[in-house]
Parts: sequence; C-alpha cells; structure tokens
Amino acid sequence: MVLKTTNTMKKNLLRTVFFALAAISLHSCYYDNEEYLYPEQPGGNCDTVNVSYASVVAPVMAANCNACHGAAAPSGNVITSTYEGIKASVNSGQFWKAINHESGASPMPKNGNKLPACELKKIKAWIDAGAPQN
Repeated sequence: MVLKTTNTMKKNLLRTVFFALAAISLHSCYYDNEEYLYPEQPGGNCDTVNVSYASVVAPVMAANCNACHGAAAPSGNVITSTYEGIKASVNSGQFWKAINHESGASPMPKNGNKLPACELKKIKAWIDAGAPQN
C-alpha cells in the first residue's frame, strides 16, 4: 500500500512539474516591439527635420504597404506605391487615420501593429508640411 501511494505521488509530482514548465516556456515566448510599447521614451532620437517622400515615406510604404496596395491590384483601391496614390489618400484624410489606427479608417498594416512611433512622427511631419513630392 505504501509503495502504491509513493508511485502515485511521484506521478502527480512529475505531472505538476511538467505542466509548470510548459506554462513557463509558453509564457516566455511573448514578444513586442519596444517602440510600440514605449513610443515616448526620454532621450529617444527621432529626426523629423527635412523629412521627404523619397527618403522616408516611399521606403516605409515599400516595406509595409505596397505588397497589398501596389498599383497593379490595390486593396481597397488605395495605392501606396506611387506618390499620386498616397497623396490622394492623404488629401482624403484616410491615410493618417489608417496608419495611426484611428477610428474612421481600417487600421494599417492590416492585422498588424502600428508602425514604429518614430516612423509615424516622420510621416506626420511630411503630411503637416503639405505632403510634398520631394
């Protein structure tokens, strides 16, 4: 009888340890973008002076948007692969709402996190300067 109880206790202990380790390992896989979690970190360096379409906006669109919003088959009839396409969206007010995840527009990138805070600040500076083709 004592032997049966000891074996049962060992099995229960092993199960408990196994489930505890499994829970810890699953929890440790969590990942978030630091810029997304802490967009206003003190001492952060985000140069929004002389932001241009060619140096900032076009590369961000190429990396995050053009796969779905290219000129050939633009999702939602929004084109981000050309200046004219982005300018039309900026003029409608939908571009900033979408990339900043504001109400009244579908958050972009679709099913993804907002762009990093510094990229958003640069794009906002470009929009506030009249969204020039520079």
